[in-house]
Amino acid sequence: MNPFRWSFRAQFLAGFLGCAALIGYAIYTQLYQGLEPCPLCIFQRLAYAALGLVFLAGGLHAPRGAGGRKAYGVLVALASLVGIGIAGRHVWLQLQPAGTAPSCGPPLSFLQETLGPLELVRKVLTGTGDCGTVDWTLLGISMPGWSLIGFVLLAGWGLLAAFQRRKGRSRL
Repeated sequence: MNPFRWSFRAQFLAGFLGCAALIGYAIYTQLYQGLEPCPLCIFQRLAYAALGLVFLAGGLHAPRGAGGRKAYGVLVALASLVGIGIAGRHVWLQLQPAGTAPSCGPPLSFLQETLGPLELVRKVLTGTGDCGTVDWTLLGISMPGWSLIGFVLLAGWGLLAAFQRRKGRSRL
């Protein structure tokens, strides 16, 4: 079965399942493999959650008109771009020579207690937490690298689903 011929609903629900699987794996590595997430990892999870919610809403709503599908496509693009920005920053921090990456500072829980919401976001996005450490790889790519790839692929998947021309009605 060709996934590019799936209905909008099926494609968006598959996107939701992809996001849920990625978040689930991240939680698994934290709880069962002992990999503590840095603040940028947490923000990537939040971006995947937001993207997953857009996919779920679009899949459940399944608008019949092209305008509604395109609106969901724009939301997928926005959520994906946020995730791409966060994951890209994380990859950049990991690619810095040892000792030159910004210091990680205190854990996210401490920052949440001591900073306001806007200060917290600014602090996290400027490299707080142990963000430069690579403690997991697959095929030589770190977890933030795979996260970046995931955001790009899911963005493409969602945009394809939202903007492809559809002939007639589908049952799903």
